[in-house]
Amino acid sequence: MAWFLVEITYVQEKMPDVRPRHREFLSKLAEEGRVAVAGPLGDGTGGVTLYQADDEAHLKETIDQDPYFLEGVIAERTVREFKPVIGAWLPS
Repeated sequence: MAWFLVEITYVQEKMPDVRPRHREFLSKLAEEGRVAVAGPLGDGTGGVTLYQADDEAHLKETIDQDPYFLEGVIAERTVREFKPVIGAWLPS
């Protein structure tokens, strides 16, 4: 399994209506252990999510099911593999 940091920029006028479905989607993934942390940026222009997936192709399959993606809320999306080594939430 690998970790991926995904940052999105919102299409502002579409985001409020879709946000409840997006959060439900991420909450389900968090319950499955596939999302470590997610939330909006402080300035409200977008958000960041830390996902766990088998590989980048598996991640893409997952994030392409996000209501934000399906309903055109994402203006821009970046995906970078992340290799956490220090943190309170990491297994010992």
